[in-house]
Amino acid sequence: MVEAKLNVDASKFDLPVVKATEGADGIVVSSLKNDGFVTLDPGFLTTAQCESKITFIDGQKSILRYRGYPIEQLCEQSDFLEVAWLLQHGELPTKVQYDQFCLDLNHRTMVGEDFRSFMASFPRSAQPMSVLASAINALAAFYPDTTDISDPEQLDESARIIMAKARTIVSYIYRRRRDEPMLYPDVARGYVDDFLRMCFAVPYEPYESDDLSIHALGRLLIIHADHEQNCSTSVVRIAGSAHANLYSAVAAGVNALSGPLHGGANEAVLKQLEVIRDSGESVGQFVEHAKDNGARISGFGHRVYKCHDPRAVVAKHYLEQLMARGDVDRRLPADERALFDIATELEDIATHDDYFVSRHLYPNVDFYTGLLYRVIGFDAPMFTPLFALGRIPGWIAQYREMLADPQTKIGRPRQVYTGQVERDYVPMDQR
Repeated sequence: MVEAKLNVDASKFDLPVVKATEGADGIVVSSLKNDGFVTLDPGFLTTAQCESKITFIDGQKSILRYRGYPIEQLCEQSDFLEVAWLLQHGELPTKVQYDQFCLDLNHRTMVGEDFRSFMASFPRSAQPMSVLASAINALAAFYPDTTDISDPEQLDESARIIMAKARTIVSYIYRRRRDEPMLYPDVARGYVDDFLRMCFAVPYEPYESDDLSIHALGRLLIIHADHEQNCSTSVVRIAGSAHANLYSAVAAGVNALSGPLHGGANEAVLKQLEVIRDSGESVGQFVEHAKDNGARISGFGHRVYKCHDPRAVVAKHYLEQLMARGDVDRRLPADERALFDIATELEDIATHDDYFVSRHLYPNVDFYTGLLYRVIGFDAPMFTPLFALGRIPGWIAQYREMLADPQTKIGRPRQVYTGQVERDYVPMDQR
């Protein structure tokens, strides 16, 4: 076995090295805690919490693969449910497996009347991610016979329930905010098609599918389906390491994703574009002022990707297709169409400006997804729930991999204590 050598003053350590099939190898530092040392790594920038076979990222080469399959091939040839199966099972499904998976989800999409009443109890103005987390957590109460994670059948069923009902829940959140009646699912339609119908259809009118919007949203769900050990995925694994049930762990992931530095970044991009539009400044002036003041420009740069974000390439492709359609004037008012022009100019400036290039500040996935969601028809508060809808298969896959890993231990990070040493209590009248 390959070992790394660590010398700290007079202490010497031989640390095992886990060889990666691709990417960075792992130095196992677990033994350090027995000898008076811990590793200090704020933000876990160089700490791996697990071995995983699900997603591979190479940020230097703009590579993102699910189970070895490039994201570009999956977006071009696959669909969201096939990718969901791939993430959870490790291989692409056969036709029989795929058809059965679709059937299983379709027949679990509807929620009961008590659950509809529960959803209706939230204020219409409630923050959508708070409602989504509460609703997924509540599924454990409505389906208590699926919460024993030691029972493979119950674990399988809870995964199907979450996958099936999440789109219904998100559609209910959208319609409640608009004071519109909640619609029942239609099992004859596809996963994305029926989700859009549940969001946008008028109950007394026939709903005509928009094939390009269906396909574009399906690609958005795919590119968000997993992204290695990000903040929300780490939270799902940590919760699962305590043997919290799948509903609780996924709800924890939703809560983590709700943060503006994680899932809320695409909404921040749209707000920034609106600020530029309404400021009276040119895009170039906005960029120069931001550079002079050291201000961050939303949608540029990524902790992992030091080159182009491969997900951003996919999102931009479908945004351009939707914006080029002849009915864009009918679907978007002029002030919102202007946001696309501002984004295009902002991207062009950034990709040719040494300030951005030298700092590896390329457009990331959030730069395009907010605009794309908006063109499809959603308003900004729904962007992060849509992100969560796509990420659910990855969270489920990561949770199940964590449970099956014999090396999993309950998550319990260490610390380096830098506070007060022991001191005596001082009575209040002597302070």
